[in-house]
Amino acid sequence: MAAESKYERLSEAIIEGDGGKTLAAIEEALQGGMAPGEVIEKGLTPGMKEVGERFARYEIYLPEMMMAGEAWEQAMKVLEPKLLAAGGEKKKAGRVVIGTVSGDVHSIGKNIVAAMLKMNGFEVFDIGIDVASSVFVTRAEEVGADIIAASALMSTTMPQQRDIIEHLEARGVRDKYTFLVGGGSTSQEWADSIGADGYGRTAGDAAALALKVMAGKS
Repeated sequence: MAAESKYERLSEAIIEGDGGKTLAAIEEALQGGMAPGEVIEKGLTPGMKEVGERFARYEIYLPEMMMAGEAWEQAMKVLEPKLLAAGGEKKKAGRVVIGTVSGDVHSIGKNIVAAMLKMNGFEVFDIGIDVASSVFVTRAEEVGADIIAASALMSTTMPQQRDIIEHLEARGVRDKYTFLVGGGSTSQEWADSIGADGYGRTAGDAAALALKVMAGKS
């Protein structure tokens, strides 16, 4: 089977939210010589992006999006150990705490960013969805994170990103962390207005920004 067809099969399985079909497509791709990173970047990620776009256009609804997210999680359980094994002794790029803010249950964009960060050598601590602002800060302190990344898809939950900054300031640790924001309703203007350190429009942008941040710290 041609590579393009394998990519399409991976994407379609994710879009359908079919975990079994997704795992079968992954196994076939790996046996065909496709690298784990390529499976994610060229096969699964385009499918997840399509799910997000269909949701934004009201072509699918939360149940379908959650099924796709579950299929993605099953895929990552197979692929992440292989990614780590392929990385060998490669030095970690940095530590990132990532989550979706309080009141927001969307995970797809956050999951794609987390996967992209891992592919770029980051140690990622995914604290999930609907996460209280204080938990972002507490977890960052616990693991010695370099970066805190907060996703908010809905305009009604965007203020929670500002709230995380306020928690950092209240604890006197704002300068310890680079704070990055993203999500469907956010923008560079929003990031600037709340005093965030950066904004990623796409998962690729977020990973590139995180790498740039760490390069500046070295």
